[in-house]
Amino acid sequence: MIGIPEAFSRSTIEREGEPGAAWLADLPIIVDQLLTRWDCVPDGDVMHGGVGIIVPVLRRTDGTAVLKVSFPHPGNVHEPDAFAAWGGRGAVLLHERDDESFAMLLERVRASPLAEVEDSDEVVTVAGRISRRLAVPAPPGLPRLRDQAESWEEQLRKDAEELTHPLSPYVVDSAVATVRELGRVQPDTLIHGDLHAGNILRADREPWLAVDPKGYAGDPAYDGGTLLKSRALTLLEADDLRQAAHRALDVFTEAAELDRERTQRWAQLLAVQAAFWARRHGFRMARNGPRPDWLTQFADHLATLLTERG
Repeated sequence: MIGIPEAFSRSTIEREGEPGAAWLADLPIIVDQLLTRWDCVPDGDVMHGGVGIIVPVLRRTDGTAVLKVSFPHPGNVHEPDAFAAWGGRGAVLLHERDDESFAMLLERVRASPLAEVEDSDEVVTVAGRISRRLAVPAPPGLPRLRDQAESWEEQLRKDAEELTHPLSPYVVDSAVATVRELGRVQPDTLIHGDLHAGNILRADREPWLAVDPKGYAGDPAYDGGTLLKSRALTLLEADDLRQAAHRALDVFTEAAELDRERTQRWAQLLAVQAAFWARRHGFRMARNGPRPDWLTQFADHLATLLTERG
């Protein structure tokens, strides 16, 4: 049986408690059963992300692949649906799926994310081109982002009232306006939903391919917002945050062939949500650092400067 990485076991139990521990106890058996069913053998060290493990495998009849098994969670349900709809267009190929086990057999790509590329323009350009290729008609049954708009607005108003924060009413009102004007009416387009440079990997079939989608139906410009938010560490190193953020938006929207203002509005909304989320829950990457408040302050600053138009 495979070994489960200790760091993954620890984080799963911390996050999920007893259900996580029970799932981890069964996980080696689940993996063995899937390997047998899909006629594969392990072919390398077990890797992991935040919610699942990745087992490199050899398919006895058809080369290399990876077996991905995720902790059962609503946020993971539609990942295989997205891969199936893309059929390898801008994303890894789906070979097999077992929805009951939250498992997939996927095309193997390299463990080399776009995040390792130092040229910021190249990172954002590649992400934009991937976003454009992933924007295809959404199949039925996917969660529609527009269905979250009411809860988004309610949470924004609740956070603005209950939390101590420096965001001006104009900044918060702009985020609420985006929810009302863009969030409630969105196209039925398949989008990644968690597009960032860590979820785009080097590949052989194509230079870069996307992994780990949420599989939403909504506005492709939303992915521009998730990408910009994820560029926090890079943007923080810039001499001029305003210039760097607007440069990223310019490059992304040109590559993705998206409306510039629309993408900025989504990015502003997501920055405001991040600023409030940090105050309620904290950012995972900053909790054990010397300054747990620095990403929160960055989100405040980014939300404010993205409120400016033009």
